[in-house]
Amino acid sequence: MGYGIIVKVTRRLMLLDTASLYYRAYFGVPDSVRAPDGTPVNAVRGLLDFIGRLVQDHRPDDLVACMDADWRPHWRVELIPSYKAHRVAVETETGPDEEETPDTLAPQVPIIEAALDAFGIARVGVAGYEADDVIGTLTARATGPVDIVTGDRDLYQLVDDAKARRVLYPLKGVGSLQVTDEAWLREKYGVDGPGYAELALLRGDPSDGLPGVPGVGEKTAAKLLDAYGNLAGILAAVDDPKSRLTPTQRKRLDEARPYLAVAPKVVQVALDVPLPAFDPALPAVPAHQDVVDALGHRWGLGGAVSRLTSALRP
Repeated sequence: MGYGIIVKVTRRLMLLDTASLYYRAYFGVPDSVRAPDGTPVNAVRGLLDFIGRLVQDHRPDDLVACMDADWRPHWRVELIPSYKAHRVAVETETGPDEEETPDTLAPQVPIIEAALDAFGIARVGVAGYEADDVIGTLTARATGPVDIVTGDRDLYQLVDDAKARRVLYPLKGVGSLQVTDEAWLREKYGVDGPGYAELALLRGDPSDGLPGVPGVGEKTAAKLLDAYGNLAGILAAVDDPKSRLTPTQRKRLDEARPYLAVAPKVVQVALDVPLPAFDPALPAVPAHQDVVDALGHRWGLGGAVSRLTSALRP
């Protein structure tokens, strides 16, 4: 009598912070890379080559290009009005604010989206949320290892060695990646993944319009978190006259309570985004070869298209 053997297959998931990567491609690939009609396509070619190299080097089973459906969600702005305010090109009342984008990059984004769809690479964005939130939700739902590819340090908060969650941070293209795990975070910042979000909100981040606590820089924030465990512990120390906070630290943290009450929700990525149904499986061949060929011809992307097609083959 025979017995069936059940083998549990663990799938490796790769999540792309797509806008972060095509911005890097745009500035990393010369704008002399153009379509036959003269349209710049440096970001498109660079991103396709990035994806090809990532697939070739890391062989994920599933891959999702996470998109910014709303790069500056209203619910974050309501809590901290300065959130990304310096990046706004046009403010709108009915839809998402328009982000200031290089003139020759914005027209390339629809080409990027069309190329991803033609290859059959899952592309997911959700109204009212940033790509970071989509990444956070997919990471929370994953049952196997997750590699997050991003040039945004905010996503360090998702690093978790026990669950095999790590961030691959591009140093030069994507051929040279900083593998960010808990050991690296502790050595660099003195915190773990969740601790990085609290470090960031205490320190502030001018690039995101987060003011932070006046007088509390990165080193001081790390020391406070090391001494008191987390933000709640720090605020408890503010209320404890026996704690070892200096008078200046106590005063500044106390005065920053309104900011500290809302900052965690702004800084921490959402883990419960209502995602649409989609297939994350990395295709072995382009889903729509005729469309891929047409895009390659129309935009002069034949080389990048061929390289990514080759990388997809098992």
